[in-house]
Amino acid sequence: MSEAYIEHAENAYRIAGTRISLDSVVYDFLKGLSPESIVDNFDSLTLEQVYGAITYYLAHRAEVDAYLQRNRAKFESLRLQARAAHPLLYKKLETETRDLQEV
Repeated sequence: MSEAYIEHAENAYRIAGTRISLDSVVYDFLKGLSPESIVDNFDSLTLEQVYGAITYYLAHRAEVDAYLQRNRAKFESLRLQARAAHPLLYKKLETETRDLQEV
């Protein structure tokens, strides 16, 4: 039953019929948000879709957790590449962030 709520295409999991990633719902769920709160975060999702996504995650936890880990590693690699390619930009951003924290 939970399969109908999730589409897996192009190496991504999405809530069926939407552009919302399963990742988004899972991360909110893992942070302890209730399904009702998750629906509040995504206006285009129904409570049924959120429960379906959570059910899918729980039924395929090892597979989805591995997918999330791969995406985190990919993001970290891209982040490091961007910092290496644009060191002056990141230095400026760090300085501005530090200045804002002092205010």
